[in-house]
Amino acid sequence: MSAVEETADGPIEVIQVLFALCPNYGLQEVAGPIEVLMNSLHKINDPKTKAFECTIVAGSQGITSSSGVTIKADIDYADAHESLDEYHVLIVPGGKGVEDVIKKDAEEPIKLIKAWTELQIKDTSKERTLMSIGTGSLLLGQAGILQGLSATTHPDYYTKFEIICKEAARRGDLEQTDVMEENYVVNNARFELGENIEENPFVLSKKPDARRKSIARKGSNAWKESVKRRESLARRATLKLGGMRVITSGGVTSGLDASLYLVAAMVSHESALEVARVLQYQWNKGVTVEGIDV
Repeated sequence: MSAVEETADGPIEVIQVLFALCPNYGLQEVAGPIEVLMNSLHKINDPKTKAFECTIVAGSQGITSSSGVTIKADIDYADAHESLDEYHVLIVPGGKGVEDVIKKDAEEPIKLIKAWTELQIKDTSKERTLMSIGTGSLLLGQAGILQGLSATTHPDYYTKFEIICKEAARRGDLEQTDVMEENYVVNNARFELGENIEENPFVLSKKPDARRKSIARKGSNAWKESVKRRESLARRATLKLGGMRVITSGGVTSGLDASLYLVAAMVSHESALEVARVLQYQWNKGVTVEGIDV
């Protein structure tokens, strides 16, 4: 695992991303976000400044999607648990296999999701992100970590998602999950409003239903700054899940949009726009429901 890229301006830490797959995952829910992240650069004209490195964890060496394509896993779940603190982002793709995981009460990837969350609660000095694509949010709900947060999923699963979250609330402290019909939903975002709020690319016009504006941080490598400021650590510790950024998204293209948001928030808005240009994709924004100013 390469954690640092050397450049003319010195080392740039590469953001480590772990994709947790279950059998019959959705192929595009994995390939799409990987394509976005691996095209992201800290300096858009310098290919040596790659921003992300992706690792795939699965229960077997070869993991097959619902469309019949088999991907080779980089590590198994035992290794993932041992090296979990080395990662900055955990992504949980959805797919047809998600319902089997819930019905069969399968151990993974729910155990890994819980371990990731507990790691952030115990150690708020590190900025971590948990993101689901499509029905992957059902696994987050089943794990019981969405209580008191807002979240979304694939539109065909809104009702099932609400049921799963309500059952999790009954098992927990009865705090409910606000299921939103949105492209993607961000909890515990990091943001910097800047001197002119109108120039902030993450501040969107209010939606007709008066939900709050979407806000997020700007700036290349800005994610590293929040772990250096005492006030950021103190404020993060007061947020749910130790201030872990939690992103849930709708279907396949919503996963692309959420991935572009992640690039913008952790690398730069410029990098996200460049990735969208390279992929010839129109980035559609989601909503931010909670944040911490770093």
